[in-house]
Amino acid sequence: MLHYTAMASAAEARARLCDPAAEVSAHWLIAEDGRTEALVAEARRAWHAGAGGWGGIDDVNSHSIGIELANSGDAPFPEPQMAALERLLGAIMSRWSIPPEGVIGHSDMAPGRKCDPGPRFDWRRLALGGLSVWPVPGEDAPLLPSLRRIGYPPAPPATLLAAFRLRFRPWAEGPETAEDRRLAADLARRFPARAA
Repeated sequence: MLHYTAMASAAEARARLCDPAAEVSAHWLIAEDGRTEALVAEARRAWHAGAGGWGGIDDVNSHSIGIELANSGDAPFPEPQMAALERLLGAIMSRWSIPPEGVIGHSDMAPGRKCDPGPRFDWRRLALGGLSVWPVPGEDAPLLPSLRRIGYPPAPPATLLAAFRLRFRPWAEGPETAEDRRLAADLARRFPARAA
């Protein structure tokens, strides 16, 4: 699961992620310059996800590896950081047999509550490297069943639409469109069957 730190620096984020009083942690932290630091062993539970769900799993902390990207949330992700993320993500996916559709953002599992890694994160770049998914327009199909098949948790339709758009169409506004439905339907077709 990908996050941004929403803090001024990687050092500040590291201090918070390693402070027991903060009750938040992650497995990995990647600085703006690409420095990558392991904070929690991947086989152990970190406290990065919080309330939400994905693919019928409610305890996402126990079923995911959290990667924090040092970023304020309103800035581009620097090239050295993205390159480091690609290397780390490829290694994690290999170690744990995680398919591209298993790579999600915090906003995917906590729609309406979280927005990271945000609209400036380059999901398409990851998908082109086989490290995530990217939709192409498919057949028009009802949006909500497609989003549930992809893995989004129960939430109001407008909240789910906003979470889907944040990742795949961050420039889109207004009510649901045929483009939203076609993109979601394409992803739903490619994802394994999940609990509804």
